[in-house]
Amino acid sequence: MSISQRDLEHARAAWSYRGQRRPKFAETPGDDQESVWDYPRPPAFVPDTRTVEVYAGETLLARTDRAIRALETGSPPTFYLPPDSVDHGLLEPSQRRTFCEWKGEAEYFHVQGSDGRISNAVWRYPSADGDAAVITAWYACYPSLLGCFVDGEPVRPQAGGYYGGWVTSEIVGPYKGEPGTAHW
Repeated sequence: MSISQRDLEHARAAWSYRGQRRPKFAETPGDDQESVWDYPRPPAFVPDTRTVEVYAGETLLARTDRAIRALETGSPPTFYLPPDSVDHGLLEPSQRRTFCEWKGEAEYFHVQGSDGRISNAVWRYPSADGDAAVITAWYACYPSLLGCFVDGEPVRPQAGGYYGGWVTSEIVGPYKGEPGTAHW
């Protein structure tokens, strides 16, 4: 997958919101909550020491207390897990590739869980760009396809199918991916 510098700059410039101020439609966070509208663009990559667990059915795919949260305006955090926390024996490479204007090209993996194969449930950036280099080769998981938990709290998936944000009780939106949010 190749993208020209001009196309990359156009994609980066297309975003209406960049975290400098909350839009009027944003929910106000309570104590111990975060608004996705306070997150920056380009995204910030923040270490998180809470226990993160990911299950494929009843099968444990990953467990760590060394995740990195990608915080990007308008989206719930995406958790990236270190390679040594993932059971690689459950992963099968996929042909799917996508491109992020901030991180670069992503590659995907199918997961073999207790309930069978789950297609394109995990991704990573084998050569992440710029500030995203800290997540190079770290794994992210779709909570819409896998059972994801942060300190025992079940994660709700970000709407829209494409996005991999993790919605927990500390996060307020609204979030990119919900109906009517394509222009964000």
